[in-house]
Formats: sequence, C-alpha cells, structure tokens
Amino acid sequence: MTDERVFTVEEADAELEELRERLPRLREARDALIASSRRISDAVASDGGGIAGSEWFSYQEALKTEVLFLADHGILLRDPDTGLVDFPAEREGRRVYLCWKLGEDRVGWYHEATGGFGGRRPL
Repeated sequence: MTDERVFTVEEADAELEELRERLPRLREARDALIASSRRISDAVASDGGGIAGSEWFSYQEALKTEVLFLADHGILLRDPDTGLVDFPAEREGRRVYLCWKLGEDRVGWYHEATGGFGGRRPL
C-alpha cells in the first residue's frame, strides 16, 4: 500500500498558482508531441525521420517534467485538455477527490472516490 498524500481544501488551493502555469505547458507539450509524432511518421515514410525526430524529444521531456511534478505533489491528472486534476482528500471519514480544472478560481468541488467529474458536488 502506498502513502497517498491527502489534501485539505486549503492545501489544494495553495497548489493552484503553480498549476495555472504548469497545466497549459503540459497540454502544449502533449499536443506538440502528438503533432511531432505525426510529422515523424510522415517523414519516416519518405526519408527516415530527419530533423523532425529531434523536436519530439524536447516535447517528450517537457511533458515528462510536468507529469512528474504532478506525481511528486500527489496531484492526479484527469484530463490534460481541460486541465482537470484531482486532489486525494477525506470528507466525513470517506476517501474523496477534491476536483479542480483550469479556469476555476478555487477548489470548490469534490466527488466520491468511485465517481468522477460527472459526480462533482460543491464543497
């Protein structure tokens, strides 16, 4: 069993400034990695990959950096496109997830551990 970090609402809110910077970088790196992969596939078909392959590695490293930051902080990435993350928490003695996505002012939602975004409830 791993020791999963458990957040209070205040601790989750304290992470938001950093997340507002990192999640767009993560999304951009992911999108660029996907686009670069497509260019590599096309280039390999014609000339073996060439320069298109070198940019793939920089995008991969950027994505890895952001994903590792989230993992190291105990934050769960749910949707890189919308910047949706969950913070493991407890509410009334139950495991829940505090739920936040880019564009929201603060952590104001939670859902049960067995539910997801569709089951979000206000705190």
